Amino acid sequence: MIELRNVETFFWVATLGSFRAASDKLNTTQPAVSQRIAALEADLGVRLFDRDARGVKLTAKGHELLSHAERMLQVRRDMFEAAREQNVMTGTVRIGVAETIVQTWLPTLIELIHAAYPALVLEIEVDTTHVLRSHLMARQIDLAFLMGPVLEARVENLPLCSYPLAWVASPMLDLGPEPLTLDRIARLPIITYPSNSAPYRVVRDMLTRAGVAAPRMYGSASMSMVVRMTLDAIGSSVIAPVFLGKELARGELRILQVQADPLPELSFTASWVQGPDSHAARLIAQMAQKVAAQTDGG
Repeated sequence: MIELRNVETFFWVATLGSFRAASDKLNTTQPAVSQRIAALEADLGVRLFDRDARGVKLTAKGHELLSHAERMLQVRRDMFEAAREQNVMTGTVRIGVAETIVQTWLPTLIELIHAAYPALVLEIEVDTTHVLRSHLMARQIDLAFLMGPVLEARVENLPLCSYPLAWVASPMLDLGPEPLTLDRIARLPIITYPSNSAPYRVVRDMLTRAGVAAPRMYGSASMSMVVRMTLDAIGSSVIAPVFLGKELARGELRILQVQADPLPELSFTASWVQGPDSHAARLIAQMAQKVAAQTDGG
C-alpha cells in the first residue's frame, strides 16, 4: 500500500527541487526524505528522480505522476477542511507585503484575520516586489501582496487595488512656475521606488526621452525614507500619494503639475503558488481583495 506521507514527500522534492529543501519543509531529515522516496519508487516500480552531483531532476515518469500526487494531497486537504469549522483554521501563513500596502490597508486586514481565525499565526515580511516575487517562487513565503501579476506556472493572482503615481515635492522646494518641464524638475534629484521597480524604469525612460542625459534618481525600497527625503526638500519624488493624506492636508507636501506623459498606476495583486497547502493563502487573498475594495483609492 502506498503511504500518503511518501507521496507528500515526492511532491515537495519535485516542487522545491532538492531533498534538503523538502526536509526543511516537512520538518524532517534528508535521510528520511531519501528513504521515503526510495519506498515510493519501490511501491510504484518506477524511478521518480534522476540524481547527480547537481541535485535531483524528475524523470519522464516522475513528471507524469506529479499531478496525480498533487490531486491525492488536495483530496486529503479538502477532507480536513470539510471536517473543520471555518474559524478553527490553524498553522502559520507567511505573507510578503509591498510597503504601499503596509501604509494603507494591511492593519485592517490583520485585524480581520485575527478575528476570523484566532488560531492562525501570521509571519509578515515587508520588501520590494522584486524580492517578494523571488521569495514566493522559492516557497519562502506562502502569499504575496505585490505589484503583479506574477506570470509563472502554477501561480494564482487575485487583483487587489490600483493606486495612481504623482510628482510630489515640499513647498520649500523652489522649482519655478508650473507646469514644470522635465528638464526643470530634473535639476534636483528625483526620489522614487528602487531601481529594479517598474516606476523607477518608467521615470528614467521618461527623463531620457526628454533629453535629460544623466538624471539623478534616488531609488529606495523604504517608502518612509522616500517621504522623509521629499519632506526634507532633497528633491521631488514620484510616489503613490494614497498614504500621504496628512502631509498633503498640512501643506507639508504638494502635488506638482508636470509637462510629461501620464504616470502609470501601481497595480497590486495577491499572488500564491497553487498546491495542497495553499488553502489558507487563497482565503486570506480573498479577504484582502474585499478590504482593498473598501479602501479609498482601491
